Amino acid sequence: MPSVAPASPGTPAGVPAQWQAPLPHGGDVGGLARWWQRLEDPVLVELVEAAQAASPSLASARSRLLQARAAASGARAANLPSLDASASAQRGVNATSPTPGTALQAGLGASWEMDIFGGNQLAAQAADARVQGAQAQWHEARVSMAAEVALQYFGWHTCQQQLAVARADAVSRQTSARMADLSAGAGFLAGASAALSRAAAAEGQARAAEQQVQCDSDRQALRALTGLADQELMHKLLRAPTNIGLDAIFSVATLPAAVLAQRPDLYAAEREVAAASLDLGAAQAQRYPRLTLAGSIGALSFSNAAGTADLTTWSVGPVSLSLPLADGGRRLAQADAARARYEEAAAAYRGKARQAVREVEVALLALAGTAERRSNARTAQGGYATALQAAEARYRAGSASLGDLEDARRLVLAAQASTLQLEFERCNAWISLYRALGGGWTPADAPANTETP
Repeated sequence: MPSVAPASPGTPAGVPAQWQAPLPHGGDVGGLARWWQRLEDPVLVELVEAAQAASPSLASARSRLLQARAAASGARAANLPSLDASASAQRGVNATSPTPGTALQAGLGASWEMDIFGGNQLAAQAADARVQGAQAQWHEARVSMAAEVALQYFGWHTCQQQLAVARADAVSRQTSARMADLSAGAGFLAGASAALSRAAAAEGQARAAEQQVQCDSDRQALRALTGLADQELMHKLLRAPTNIGLDAIFSVATLPAAVLAQRPDLYAAEREVAAASLDLGAAQAQRYPRLTLAGSIGALSFSNAAGTADLTTWSVGPVSLSLPLADGGRRLAQADAARARYEEAAAAYRGKARQAVREVEVALLALAGTAERRSNARTAQGGYATALQAAEARYRAGSASLGDLEDARRLVLAAQASTLQLEFERCNAWISLYRALGGGWTPADAPANTETP
């Protein structure tokens, strides 16, 4: 029997025993699959479904899955007997029949390679492993598409909120510029100071226009992802809820090893290692003798002026044994190439495993960092809001100028913009964590053929 390399590369070296970054929600395992449906946002659900229906990457993954299934069917067929039918008709004369006659012949021929060293069986198992890997890659494409749509959708929401802040800031700067022009005209303010206020107002207008362009770009990115017409997309976005948050939607397992079991790309890489191992066994089996059994059955009818004659024949055999003796090293080279492909697949799997742990760690660190910064940002925003209220009270009482009031207002707007950006960073970290954890997919999904094309 040919020796076969290990089908699984095992746990990669360098994978830590536990997470180094803090875990949200205590590290309890939560549901990842279709988490966007739990946000009570029907618009996001519609956009994700539209994107998955229109995605070229999903279509390519589906095509690769169908190709793998067809290849697996062909590999399994090599273990079964083959049966061929033939028929022929002929008219003429020969030495035994000087008068013209008609010969009709039909037959069935069968052959079967006895897979005594398991090469065909190993090839079939390798094809099945690649089917499982292709299905996992199809799930990975769905996970990536959902994450991309969610990121663009939340980015558009954040941009709209930042646009409102930028426009309010531009109005405040315009108010300060008008006040400065009046003061300069009355001789209470230097002309250079008024010019500086006008420049700040122009800068605020430019910043608001730039933010508008960013929002339009985010909408176009969503349109490209979903394939929806611009008018239809705008209709959906206008009825979307404004309060969006991802806290407590899902959580992460306590051990890095769990990531290796719930990421479809890692499962696909592991299946490729198994397939390469089986390919190696199949290549080694080609260097051993091959035993083939053949058989046939046929019927012949010959008719001429003298009458009609029928003849039926059958045979079992021959049993053929072929032993490879010399092929210039071709079969040995094929086995060496298969071993090299196995080593390449195992190395790729180990690299993907380490990358997976890194991606989860980075997402967890981002979540922890934004949680700490968010508390400070909200405290700062609350303090500036209190200062603005005090400035408004002083302005109404006549003890503060309009400039003081607008300065306090711009501090609040700047704090709001910072908080919005921080919330989007946190949202981005949640989505990155969703993608890094495999989107709720498990290896059990592959053989069960759940949600497959």
